[in-house]
Amino acid sequence: MPLPAYTSILHRISGVILFVGIAFLLYGLDLSLGSKEGFDQLKECLQNPVAKFIAWGLLSALAYHLVAGVKHLFMDVGIGEGKASGVVGAKLTIAVSAALIVLAGVWVW
Repeated sequence: MPLPAYTSILHRISGVILFVGIAFLLYGLDLSLGSKEGFDQLKECLQNPVAKFIAWGLLSALAYHLVAGVKHLFMDVGIGEGKASGVVGAKLTIAVSAALIVLAGVWVW
């Protein structure tokens, strides 16, 4: 399969990850807004390395989904629809997403 196909599949996978992750994020929001004890409990939970890894995973999925979505918006208006430009767009999507994912990792850890 060509590189644009892989980036398209990853875009769909990141959307599914975000859909599932919203349930956990909403639970954390409810817990943090419920009481001071709930906020402290969530704050303590987010110090766990597993929770940090999950948060980083969700931020990574969000970053990739955003960048790939912007690429698709450009394609909707006729920019980057060709075979050669599709490969360039896929490489650019991966590069920008990788940079954002590293930045998210630095921020979380």
